[in-house]
Amino acid sequence: MAVSLDQILEATRRGIPSLRARRAGLERDAAARPRPSSLRAALRGQRVGVIAEVKRRSPSAGVIRDDIDPGERAALYARHGAAAISVLTDTPHFGGSLEDLRAAAARTDVPLLRKDFILDEVQVVEARAAGAAAVLLIARALGPGRLETLLGCVRGAELEALVEVHTAAELERALAADADIVGVNSRDLDTFRIDLDGALELITRVPADRIAVAESGMHRAEDVQRAAAAGADAVLVGTALSASPDPAGLLQRLSEVSRRDR
Repeated sequence: MAVSLDQILEATRRGIPSLRARRAGLERDAAARPRPSSLRAALRGQRVGVIAEVKRRSPSAGVIRDDIDPGERAALYARHGAAAISVLTDTPHFGGSLEDLRAAAARTDVPLLRKDFILDEVQVVEARAAGAAAVLLIARALGPGRLETLLGCVRGAELEALVEVHTAAELERALAADADIVGVNSRDLDTFRIDLDGALELITRVPADRIAVAESGMHRAEDVQRAAAAGADAVLVGTALSASPDPAGLLQRLSEVSRRDR
């Protein structure tokens, strides 16, 4: 039986108390890190920025490629045109870890996005300590007031946030919370089904002063072109790159699409 988002969030919550017990050490590690480069700036080029993802598996796709070396893969992505790199750090459902993020940070200066289920401020500190430049905040996973609180924590930690939405109501919440970078996920996290047309329509509603990122369903240059036509500044590509026998060549093709001003 497929795992649900609520099950993933509950598993995440169970791990937070032990993480809080380590907060002092994490804060020391975070303070020792230099200020990271800006994800927002990296995604504001003439071409659609590709956030290339280090991804081993997922609840929807199962095992994609378990033998990925995150440091080597991050370095490859950086060499072949990635504007930024997303690193999945959830272990039970995606096979990732904070060690993957540290390994990527050791091999590249490209902005790194910690992609996980962020529910608590200590996870933001943990991301900063591991070398992230930004974290994912999923609107669907955060109740009233939590999105705003975590955005404030992110900014206080000198990080940025990619705020993920799937519906018009979630987009309104993200914009009201003053999210700078809005990711529109074509995958419904309740059913795991993809609605690319609906996501692209939602991207047209993102104001021009915000960064719009198309998430999920990006496999070919033609998909990136469709996202660009809707006004996307960037795309996040995970499964296609991890599964590709030629990730460098695919990334180069995806990175050649011109951005259209909204």
